[in-house]
Parts: sequence; C-alpha cells; structure tokens
Amino acid sequence: MLQLAITCLVIALIAAVLGFGGIAGSFMGVAKILFVVFLVLAVVSFLFGRRRIA
Repeated sequence: MLQLAITCLVIALIAAVLGFGGIAGSFMGVAKILFVVFLVLAVVSFLFGRRRIA
C-alpha cells in the first residue's frame, strides 16, 4: 500500500514538472488517500496484532 502511494506521488511530481496540472492533481489526491489508508491499516494492525490468547 505504501509503495503504491509513493509511486502515485512520484508520477504526480513528474507530471507537475512536465506541466500536466490536472493529472498531477489527480495523482496527488490518490497518493494522499492511499497514504491515509496505509496509516489506518498500520495502526489497526499494530493494535490488534499484539493480542495473545492465553
């Protein structure tokens, strides 16, 4: 998930440098959403993955 967010961010930066503002904005939005999803899943995994059945 994080790798996909970073890929979208890189594509957005390249598109912005080349002057494709609409595409850059779209990819930046996708990268933000994927990063937030990654953070939520990481926190949930950290919290619920530490349970032990005794």
